[in-house]
Parts: sequence; C-alpha cells; structure tokens
Amino acid sequence: MDAELQAELQADRAALADTVRRFAENEIAPNVQAWDDAGEFPRALYTRAAQLGLLGLSYPEELGGTPASYSLKLPAWVALARHGKSGGVLASLFSHNIGLPPVVLHASDAVRHEVVPPVLRGEKIAALAITEPGGGSDVAALRTTARRDTDGAGDHYVVNGEKTFITSGMRADWITVAVRTGQERGASGISMLLVPGDTPGLSRTRLSKMGWLCSDTATLHFDNVRVPARYLLGKEGAGFRMVMGNFNGERIGLAASALGFSQACLDEALAWARERKTFGHALIEHQAVRHKLVDMQMRIASTEAWIEAVSTEGDALEAAGRFNAPEWVAQICMLKNHATQTMQFCADQAVQILGGMGFMRGTVSERIYREVKVMMIGGGAEEIMKELAARQLGW
Repeated sequence: MDAELQAELQADRAALADTVRRFAENEIAPNVQAWDDAGEFPRALYTRAAQLGLLGLSYPEELGGTPASYSLKLPAWVALARHGKSGGVLASLFSHNIGLPPVVLHASDAVRHEVVPPVLRGEKIAALAITEPGGGSDVAALRTTARRDTDGAGDHYVVNGEKTFITSGMRADWITVAVRTGQERGASGISMLLVPGDTPGLSRTRLSKMGWLCSDTATLHFDNVRVPARYLLGKEGAGFRMVMGNFNGERIGLAASALGFSQACLDEALAWARERKTFGHALIEHQAVRHKLVDMQMRIASTEAWIEAVSTEGDALEAAGRFNAPEWVAQICMLKNHATQTMQFCADQAVQILGGMGFMRGTVSERIYREVKVMMIGGGAEEIMKELAARQLGW
C-alpha cells in the first residue's frame, strides 16, 4: 500500500474509532449495570448503532451496508470493548455478524434483500444457531434434522431438534440454523437453513449465565417447524463448509474484543492504583503494583501487534482470492487463544489490584473477569483452536 492510501486508511480508522468511542462512552457504558440487572438491553440500541453505520460495516452497499476491510474495522471492534465495557452488549448487538454472512454469501437475491437491509437498519435481529445440547464443538455430529416436504402446502423443510447457547436466541427475528438434510453421517449431510423467528413450532427457553448478563441467550426448540424451501442457503450438503468459513470473521472479532477488554481492565487498574492510598502511599508507588501493570501492558502490546498483522494479511489474502489460506487460518486460531489469554490475565491482575473493590458488582474488572471464560470458549474452545492450527500448519 502506498503512503497516500496508508494515510487515508489511518485517517478513516481514527475517525471510525472516535465515533465508536463516543457511542460506547455515552450510550453503553453508563447503562451496562442496569442492563445486566434487567437481563437485556433496549432494542432501541440497535437502531442507534445502525444510524451510526456500525451494524452495516462490511456489508454490500446494495443491501444497506458499507464495505470495510479488517484493518478498518479493527479499531472499531477494540474501541467498542474498551469503552463500552460489556461483552454482553457486544455479543447481542452484533450477533448479526455471525448470523448474516451465510445469507449474504449463499441466499438467493430475493431472500438477501428481504432479510439483510432491515437487520442493518436495526429493525430486525439476526442470530446463528449451530451448537446443540451435548454437541459442543463437534459440528459434524449435529442431529437437528430438516426433511424436505413437497405436499399440497408447498415446498418446505420440516425442522426438528434443539440448539443451545444461542446469542440473541430469545429476540432473533431471523435465525441461520445448521441442520441435517441428508442421511449421511458427519459433515457431508449438513445444510444451512434460514428460519423466521415467528414460525409456528419454534419455542425458546432463556438461559442463565455467569457473564454476558444483558445478552439474551437461549435454547431453541424446533417441533415440526415448517420453513419455505427458498430459505435454504446454497445447496443441500454444503453447510459444513459455510460454518467453517464463518468462523474466521467471528474469531478475529473475538480477538479484537478481547484486546479492548484487556485495555479496559488496565485503564481501571491504573486509575485505581493512582487514586488509592495504602500505608500513606498511592498503590502505584509500590513496585509490586507497578510490575503488575507493566505485565498487563506487555501482553496487551503483543496482542495488538499480532492482531494488526493478521488483519493486514487477511485483507491481502481476500483481495487475492485466498481468504481461507491455511497459514492464515492457523494464525487466527492462535491469535484468538493469545488474545483471550491476555484478557484473562489482565482481568485477574486488575481484580487483584482493586482488592475488595474488584470483587464488587459494578466495577469493570469484575464484569470482565466473569466474561472472559465465554470468550475463551465461544467461537472455538482453546483446545479446538490449537488442534485446528496444528492441522492447518500441516503438523
């Protein structure tokens, strides 16, 4: 990239990050504790985020979005986490970023225009449903079925089964669901089906969680749910590859968010260390506390450098048509682990520096301390990430 384009990118990054920071500081952070207590945040927040263009980042202009590279989006992701200080808000507010990509890439043009624009305007909520009770990370073993039915009522799929741990599961208007359409066992029989949230036979059960308290999370029950065949995404049997391809963007987003949450922990710990006095001295005057803060910054800096490199490489690979290059997928897997481990370390150290206050609801570090485990599990648990990275590297 030449100097002029690089300068333009940096200016765009700074402007977007500033917009996101002001949105997060003014409209998210002051309300997070109340939203956690309520177990949800207002639907109006979707509309506000849409008005700022945040929901449409990376989506085609023809569908109401704004095309954006990984490098451009990265500062926005980080700023939302650092200044919004809530994984629960981010998870549900942007659940469309894992629910809509298969629709954009594989739905018919009519379905794309029916579904995507209202979501990007904040009028509808989209979610992704992959995980099943007892299934965990083993996507190829899913058991929810979709049987093709062409009786007098029209061409439909009849869906039966359950999905669990579904972000935005209680409120989603559109749910992208992985189903088994074929008799084959394993990955070859999996398809992706878009299910309208108001379809008869679909019921939902709210789940209680350790963290992400304001993000509605649900188990979905499909009891002879009839879905028009036009909502099949792509071809039957092509769903597994869609699921795997969808993970790359999700994992980079998780890594960026983990970086922002790590910075939020350092921000709070540093401010506390400067203000809090013990034995006649501010905490930061004690060597042990300063060293904890330096250890946090050291891990943050390494995470920031790595995610910048992975984003830049991803943009170049996408431009070259090599989006799923094995070496890049391996980097994403390792980065996701590194970033969430940084978040875990920083949350732990921040709580330690805050002492008793770090154990109190309402502090940023206490919230992030509870939320870190879902970041280490969601999008692929650490163990899965290591194994996938090894395979992509040919080890």
